[in-house]
Amino acid sequence: MIGAKIARRYAKALLGIGQEEGQYEEYGKNLKEFADFCLANEEFYRIIASKIFSLEDRRKVLEAVLGKSGFMDTVKNFLRLLLDKGRIGAIQEITEYYAILTDEISGIARADIITARPLKTETLAKIEEVLTNLTAKKVKSSVKEDDSLIGGVVVKIGDLVLDGSVKAQIEGLKETMRRGE
Repeated sequence: MIGAKIARRYAKALLGIGQEEGQYEEYGKNLKEFADFCLANEEFYRIIASKIFSLEDRRKVLEAVLGKSGFMDTVKNFLRLLLDKGRIGAIQEITEYYAILTDEISGIARADIITARPLKTETLAKIEEVLTNLTAKKVKSSVKEDDSLIGGVVVKIGDLVLDGSVKAQIEGLKETMRRGE
């Protein structure tokens, strides 16, 4: 696996080309489709990502898949470049970062919502509405459960953390008692 810094560089490079050509959204869809294909076909992914096989053999395997795909030529060339540079193993990280970048361009904020218990659909909708008003962006949320919270919600959007958990309230109360207020 390559570092996150390098994965970001590759994602930014493809995004830059996509913006110039006005195709960045389509490139993102192609990239995601390829990354999903790699997840679904582990043997294929192991072969193209492994340096045990010769580069020429790995190229043939990749070309067989690309030949049957409907990917845009730029994305095909990008995937070939990743293979040649030994970076194809980081396709998931590159794809994830590419999606983050396209969300930023599209004015979408990603929110991680952490709860102690599953949220009702109405509650999630209300939280997303508040976050949309707070950020002035459309919010794309992912919800995770964490039993250590006891109750309440923690929301992370970029560097902003809104901690409305019972655990945080108890910690605040403890701190207040320590100071004697």
